[in-house]
Amino acid sequence: MMGKNFGEGFSPHVGLLVISGLLFGPYGAIGSVLGNTLCDLIRGYNLGLTATSEIVSLGISYLAYKIWYEPIKSRPPVNKPRLNNTSNILLFLGIVIVCSLLFALINKKLFNLMYPETIPLNMQIGIRYYVNFINSGFLFGIIGIWISKRIDFVHIPKKSKRKLNKKLYYGIGIILAISTLIILITDYYFNISETISVIEVILLTSLIFLYTTKPITAKIYEITFTSIPEKIMNIFLLTTMLIVILGMLVSLDPVLIRDIDEIFLIGFNEVKLSIMVFIDILLIIFFIPSIAVLRYVEHEVIYPITSFSKIEKFVKKGDKIESEGLIDIYSDYLNNEDEIGMLARSYTDLINYTNEYIENIHKIESEKEKIKAELNIAERIQKSNLPTHSIENEDYTVYGFSKPAKEVGGDFYDYYPIDEDNVAIIIGDASGKGVPAALLSTITQSIIRQILKSETDPSKALYMLNNQLCENNTECMFVTLWLGIYNNKTKDIIFSNAGHNSPLVMEDGQFRALKVNNGISLGIMSDYEFITEKINISKGIIVYTDGITDEKNSNDEFYGKDRVIDFLNNHTFENKVITNLLQDIDRFKGTEEQFDDMTLVLLDRHK
Repeated sequence: MMGKNFGEGFSPHVGLLVISGLLFGPYGAIGSVLGNTLCDLIRGYNLGLTATSEIVSLGISYLAYKIWYEPIKSRPPVNKPRLNNTSNILLFLGIVIVCSLLFALINKKLFNLMYPETIPLNMQIGIRYYVNFINSGFLFGIIGIWISKRIDFVHIPKKSKRKLNKKLYYGIGIILAISTLIILITDYYFNISETISVIEVILLTSLIFLYTTKPITAKIYEITFTSIPEKIMNIFLLTTMLIVILGMLVSLDPVLIRDIDEIFLIGFNEVKLSIMVFIDILLIIFFIPSIAVLRYVEHEVIYPITSFSKIEKFVKKGDKIESEGLIDIYSDYLNNEDEIGMLARSYTDLINYTNEYIENIHKIESEKEKIKAELNIAERIQKSNLPTHSIENEDYTVYGFSKPAKEVGGDFYDYYPIDEDNVAIIIGDASGKGVPAALLSTITQSIIRQILKSETDPSKALYMLNNQLCENNTECMFVTLWLGIYNNKTKDIIFSNAGHNSPLVMEDGQFRALKVNNGISLGIMSDYEFITEKINISKGIIVYTDGITDEKNSNDEFYGKDRVIDFLNNHTFENKVITNLLQDIDRFKGTEEQFDDMTLVLLDRHK
């Protein structure tokens, strides 16, 4: 619709050959050739010219596809058409230039053969097609590649199973380049006969199709993000494209074209061509230094930053950074006296410091596991010191339970017969939590057992125990303890208290707090005289540690002694009452962590 025959004016359709082949491979090459065939038939070219021209166009379009997926040493990994670095931009431009040159050279010869009257315009026709092809190919190429980023329609070739004969195809490429150069020179200086022209067309076309048989063996990488270089290239390419569009718009201005034609008298269509050539010259003047600057920025800034970004695949959660590979990457820039060098040195230090930190964390974790294992052993040892079974007979039951806040705790209890009629009941709470409290409680439990073998008066037993705990108590730790001796015949408990919570006794079916002499905690002051007290047990008694009453909920409220008494008075007094009470405390505290060790011991008279 726009162009005229023999390349006069605009023939933008020829530029579609390169981008169709580049994006759609063989399918794009066939599609663009069918479109060009239709154009040539509409313009009235004979069938001979149309057929031969489209065979050449098919080879050139497919050649663009093959060259793009050619692995080149200086080029980054092969990917589908994207102008994301200077290597790909130069490759794209090289493809457009090569295809333009081959298309213009072969088609001008076909015109000479099919339309001898165009021989005087031989060189001019070639330049027309070259300028049309290179400008429209460059413009359509950039637009097509940008669109393909957003709508993925690119035909990506599969890796060929055929073995690549590098020397063969390298030789074909060299012969094609040399042949093209020789033909260009001879055409410029000599009048070439028809026979030689036919041979030249057959030679170039054959070499093109031979090269397109080259198997694609490169691994093609998929790029899923827009890199910094690509953003820079997009700005550059947009500027370049605007220059080309400006040239085309200027060449479409009839007033300007007429004025220039009146001055230079070179013909209306030739003025258009001259403007396009002039714009191309300006483009080259702009393009060469711009690419040089971009190339420098790419090598000195972008590539180092891209290298630094490789840290992502070396970083794994909880593991040391694989520093050897990364430091090898950064070592290329460590001596740079600029921002890149500073960044490389900072990254290297960061990797080393991070690895040292992670190594220390691993050591700490190892120590924690060791401590955890030791605590598990300590927990089993502490539990083994507690009674494993309740005392149950027809007259009474003694039962106890302890739940430490940590693996081990300061609470302890004990009960055992000391003779046929008497049972010792002990409950204690060492100051603090964890291992120190557990050690103190274990020592206290061991000493009281030894004392009760010879002394069954509770106050005297506590006197002796207190003096032993006061010796060498450099940490000023203490223990609260309640010691009772229950006599099954008299139903009396004689007891002595060392700063512990008052017991709860059941009388007339109701629990109440027993008023007792509190005494002082063990380990604080030596030679303290404790008091022995006595109470008759009508039904039962419960002794407990302060972890029961001091448990808090999310509102910072204590469970308290009153709630314990209310719960006991509203539930059947039996062994299960301890379990039920602990469950009620758990419901009360909700999601809050257990504040302190919790321990209870009960004595239940059956008759």
